[in-house]
Amino acid sequence: MAVRKSNTLLLLLVVMVLVVLVPTVRANIDTYDDYWKLRAKEAKLDALEAFDPSPGDVSHEVNQKVEKMIFGKNDTRRNLRGKRGRKRKNDGPCMATNPVDQCWRCRSNWAAHRKRLADCVIGFGRKTTGGKHGGYYFVTDPSDEDLVNPKPGTLRHAVIQPGPLWITFKNSMVIRLQEELIMTSNKTIDGRGVNVHIADGAGFTIQYIKNVIIHGIRIHDIVSKGGGTIRDSIDHFGTRTRSDGDGISIYGSSHIWIDHVAMWNCSDGLIDAIEGSTAITISNNHFSRHNDAMLFGASDTNTADAVLQVTLAFNHFGKKLIQRMPRCRWGFFHIVNNDYTHWEMYAVGGSANPTIISQGNRYRASPHQDPEHDTRQVTKRDYASEAEWSTWTWRSDGDVMLNDAYFIESGTPLWKTDFSRYEMIEAKPGTFVSELTRFTGALTCRSRSPC
Repeated sequence: MAVRKSNTLLLLLVVMVLVVLVPTVRANIDTYDDYWKLRAKEAKLDALEAFDPSPGDVSHEVNQKVEKMIFGKNDTRRNLRGKRGRKRKNDGPCMATNPVDQCWRCRSNWAAHRKRLADCVIGFGRKTTGGKHGGYYFVTDPSDEDLVNPKPGTLRHAVIQPGPLWITFKNSMVIRLQEELIMTSNKTIDGRGVNVHIADGAGFTIQYIKNVIIHGIRIHDIVSKGGGTIRDSIDHFGTRTRSDGDGISIYGSSHIWIDHVAMWNCSDGLIDAIEGSTAITISNNHFSRHNDAMLFGASDTNTADAVLQVTLAFNHFGKKLIQRMPRCRWGFFHIVNNDYTHWEMYAVGGSANPTIISQGNRYRASPHQDPEHDTRQVTKRDYASEAEWSTWTWRSDGDVMLNDAYFIESGTPLWKTDFSRYEMIEAKPGTFVSELTRFTGALTCRSRSPC
């Protein structure tokens, strides 16, 4: 009864926030015309529909999948392996080491059945289908010369097409975006089988849309761009202001899945999710060489982000990362089975009373300590006194701490919360993180061979 009551109150709060919200930040939209007003209105309704009033159920489902894979019927180590395929130079036989990869990676016919990938997402983004219900689009041209009338065969032309679309690449290529790439709903960007870099230009803008999958590409060295006139759909273009330089900017959007992407060295964030975005899963990615890695929630005063629900699973946070892995505001964040091998300031931070459930992660503090800052601490809370943040629900459950790393918990212990009946600790063996995150980032895949 307590669970049902608290979830109902949470849903009512989110409804109130979305109903009264008036856009105050236009996210690089210079002319906020009727097209963008309608797109924003529809996105808010989509977010309300995507919001899950029982986030513990979603977290529990993720944990069950991990537990089933690791502690299934057979020997523990054997369950971490998928079907054996052809031996490869770098990593030997195919090994699907987590439930997302087990769903598709070790099938030799993956290229003939690319859309099976859409059935593999778990967590808050679990209902994301991307372009599954549409046709294929083959990117053949890496250029990005005409922003108002994109050339057919380019990535910019692909992402503005109406309806669902599964976008693949004919060859390996480096795409230097002249300005931010503004996507439309129901798209999958699938880089498997080739080597695709989005680099040395602008990044992705997922704004007021839904149902997007980004998989198997490398995004790096993204820079801020000056803006200008850019087409954002087949029947509309408008003027944009300067972009921030994010690798992927998720703004007021829902049902988003980012999987097996390698990201590094962007001018602003690697991934930002703000302005009422929700139903997001970020999995199997490799992050490195960056300062402000991830921002979830725009500001401490923007209550639109109360709807934020994000699953961060099986990712590797690697070399030369400094902070924000992620930094959270408002919403609910399930951080599960990630490998944190480097941070210079902190790993997980936040403000404005976010709920953060950290389970089965491996946190390895840097051996090089700053005498003025204790970098062994995983967590960082901003803009709140201890009397205030001590009530926030930040719990560490089954995490492995190395090099004297420590997580400062707060709020009600899990076993006393609404989540207690899910027994989430049982499914999170942090000692298995090295296996669960063994194949992060963009994979080297070949047709007719396990990936």
